[in-house]
Amino acid sequence: MTVLPERTVPRLRTGVRHTNDPVRGELALLPERVVVLNDTAAAVLALCDGTSTVGRIVERLGEEYEGVNAEDVSEVLRRLAEHRVVDLDD
Repeated sequence: MTVLPERTVPRLRTGVRHTNDPVRGELALLPERVVVLNDTAAAVLALCDGTSTVGRIVERLGEEYEGVNAEDVSEVLRRLAEHRVVDLDD
């Protein structure tokens, strides 16, 4: 597994919303479907504001949680991109 470049800026894809449902928990609402997020994915997605780099996201998560590393955050971002939740811009 490779780490995304620190300068990569993840952002929500057009038409995607991040929300919380009282029954299903954290969700990414896409035009054609819903993606149920686990706690880790929800924490990462909450920081995908279109201006924060991967390096900054790793840094901010590290301030809140123990054991955060760039490899794990990169993997979560790649999976979110595969599900068409985020775009990864260099």
